[in-house]
Parts: sequence; C-alpha cells; structure tokens
Amino acid sequence: MGRVFVITGTARGIGHEMARHYLAQGNVVAGCSRGEASIVDENYNHYQLDVADDKAVVAMVRDVRKRHGGIDVLLNNAGIATMNHLATTPMQTVQRVFATNVFGSFIFMREVAKVMMRAKQGRIVNFSTVAVPLRLEGEAIYGASKAAIEHLTRVAARELGSSGITVNALGPAPIETALVKAVPAEKIDALIGRQAVRRFGTFADVIHVVDFLVDPRSSFVTGQVLYLGGAG
Repeated sequence: MGRVFVITGTARGIGHEMARHYLAQGNVVAGCSRGEASIVDENYNHYQLDVADDKAVVAMVRDVRKRHGGIDVLLNNAGIATMNHLATTPMQTVQRVFATNVFGSFIFMREVAKVMMRAKQGRIVNFSTVAVPLRLEGEAIYGASKAAIEHLTRVAARELGSSGITVNALGPAPIETALVKAVPAEKIDALIGRQAVRRFGTFADVIHVVDFLVDPRSSFVTGQVLYLGGAG
C-alpha cells in the first residue's frame, strides 16, 4: 500500500482530480466536502463536513489516523472565492471566505501536523492563488484570505521543519473550472494576459507541481510559495 493522503475539497475541481491521481498510484485518500462523495474507490474514504467546523475536522483526522496508522500528506485545497468591489462587499461574505480559506486550512494543518510530528515526517501543501501577487481588482477579500495562507505556510514551515515536515504553497493560474466560468470573459482574458505563459492552466499543470512538493526526496524544499504561469 502507498502513502496516506488527506485532501480537502474533493467534490470537484482540483481536489477531485488530485484525489483520483493519487488513488491511481495506489495510495489511500481521505477526502472531504460539504456534499456527498463524488469518488468511488476502495481506497477512498469520504467525510462530509465543513472544513471550518473544528470538532468535525478533529474527528476526521482522528478517524484517519485510527484507520491507517498515520498521515503522510495533507493537500489543503478547499476554498471559496468572491468577486466584489471593496465598497460593496458584505461582512457576511468576508466571514464566509475567511472561515473556509483561512480557518479551515489552519484547523487541518494543526490537526494533521500533530499526527505527522509523531512520525517525524510529512508533506503539507496549501493552496494560494495568483490573485495575491497580481493584486486583482474585485478580489481584495479572496486575495487577503490567500495571503494569510501564504504567511501561515511560511511560519508553519519553520515551526515544523525540525519534525521532518515540509510546508509549501501553490498558487494556480486560472483553470477552466465551474468557478472560473462564472467570471466575465474579459476579466479572465486580462488576467491571463498578465502571465508569462498566456494560457489557462490545467489540472495536469497543478498535479505535476504537487507531485514534486510531496515527493519524499523533496525534504529540503519548504516554506515556498510557487505561482503557476509566471504570474508572480
């Protein structure tokens, strides 16, 4: 049997594709989303929860450790986005975005790190966005939430390095998902035009970099934030 992966946000999009990829390699994957499982595989366990629900996440991580003896990789993918001018952004939207993107990622990092520290090894990859370095108009709150993730990543890398755990972050460029399709075409075209490589990203682009970051041989790569497409 391969390694044990915890992947958040596996219902669709990047999380779904990463789960399928690592299952195909013979790994065990524990995934989660607010909805029911969208993957059927004997090595896949699904947990229906809100990533910002502290008690639910604690229970999930404990169950994964009990079932499989440990956790080798955490891919903190779950997230939500919003596009609002600062002056028209409701406080409820701010709270919802930060609850999922920041609080949810933090809770999973905290709980999985405890398991990894016992084993003196582990790989954590958090997900940021090119909206941070590009300072995109209309994405102040989304970008701020992901900037917080980048800071958490860098500090966690220092705190967990002595335990053999690496912590890195990946900022994908736009990928043709349901989320991106809801954004006006002219905004997407303008964003892609600011990249060094002017095209949509693909799931394969993301997975290729994640493969590198979670590789056991990447033990000297930590505290890094990597943007795809040359957006940084």
